[in-house]
Amino acid sequence: MSSGARAIDSPQNARAKKWLALTESRGIRKHGEFILSGRKTVPEALEKHAGRFTAALARTESDLNRLSLPASIERFVLAKPVFEALDTNGTGFPLLVGKVPEMAAADFARPPKGFELVLALGDPSNLGAALRSAAAFGAGRIVLMEGAAHPFHPKALRGGANAQFGLTFLKGGDWAALEDAKGTLAALDGSGRDVETYDWPQNLRLVLGEEGQGLPPGLKAEKLSIRTTGAVESLNATVAASLALSARFRRISAR
Repeated sequence: MSSGARAIDSPQNARAKKWLALTESRGIRKHGEFILSGRKTVPEALEKHAGRFTAALARTESDLNRLSLPASIERFVLAKPVFEALDTNGTGFPLLVGKVPEMAAADFARPPKGFELVLALGDPSNLGAALRSAAAFGAGRIVLMEGAAHPFHPKALRGGANAQFGLTFLKGGDWAALEDAKGTLAALDGSGRDVETYDWPQNLRLVLGEEGQGLPPGLKAEKLSIRTTGAVESLNATVAASLALSARFRRISAR
């Protein structure tokens, strides 16, 4: 092809097999790559984070030409069945293949330097939405506990709306790792101090429990709550995180 794009017609092609694996967390972890989709997110990511990507995938050459692709990004034209299997969000827009950033282990033996949001959300859509709120309210360091969805899962990327590219991710291990955590540790809970009046410290780890299961029993953390009418038993975990992060942002900004 005149632009240097390579054609891939079969799902049995080695590259196609690898890309198909990136639609699931296991494949993302194995290959250290992810697929980004979206008519808005793909152009925005190329403009701001082009160095994170290695390949662009589309159904036609003209579709690839809609993107401002640097020479470092390989171009591929895929047969319709192959492309549609990769386009899990059904956008029809070209896809980008990127590299997952290295994630260091969180060091709970040391107090946090700044604010860290500790998440164990297993639903990738919920995790993505929480990451979007984290980016919006200045929570740049994310600790992912064991069982959390992969932050670069297609559904998490869709919910995050490119928030992932501005965040630092750390691996937190299982809940036992937090038992002797140094520094201030707080957790969202149905009972506790109101997040609106809490005097948020600059250096803090804020823990959000798993959907449905909540916080692990016996977690030694200052409990924070969100004031509601009481008409429902609890808030969606992502909504609760967003409200708490907003309260912290407003408190910190007012100082």
